[in-house]
Amino acid sequence: MDTKKGRMRLGVGMVLLNKRNQVFAAKKNTVNTKMISFFLKRPWQMPQGGIEDGETPVDAMMRELQEEIGTNNVEIIAETKDWIEYMLPKQLLRRNYTFVGQKQKWFLLKFLGNDNEINLNTTDHKEFDTWKWMGAQNIIRLSVNFKRSLYIEVFKRFKKYL
Repeated sequence: MDTKKGRMRLGVGMVLLNKRNQVFAAKKNTVNTKMISFFLKRPWQMPQGGIEDGETPVDAMMRELQEEIGTNNVEIIAETKDWIEYMLPKQLLRRNYTFVGQKQKWFLLKFLGNDNEINLNTTDHKEFDTWKWMGAQNIIRLSVNFKRSLYIEVFKRFKKYL
């Protein structure tokens, strides 16, 4: 989808809650991060990913969860009615990269399984290498600066459930 800002990649994001209403957060796998200097401090983030051709946002969300954390044993509690955008910082834009940011549909999910179901080693292109459950405010505080306003907006939209 083209916008006045440039081409935005369509994607999904997931706020995954455990039984204590803590949120799943993970750190990027530095071996798989081409932008290692930017992510040197390895901020925490919630799962997210692109929507592939022919996928619905729900399909993409379920696939991304399986690929990134090894399980999609979840129940959908809510989803954003509209799409939320964020721009990538200029230093992360690559010469041949066609997107300047992401336009995402976000899902609030209840994790139905046990922590031992979470497996960060399900693909050859491991996305994360560390994870834990934490409060929403900690995720905002410990996230990369260009995603903070996105996370604030996401948590604001899901506030009545948290």
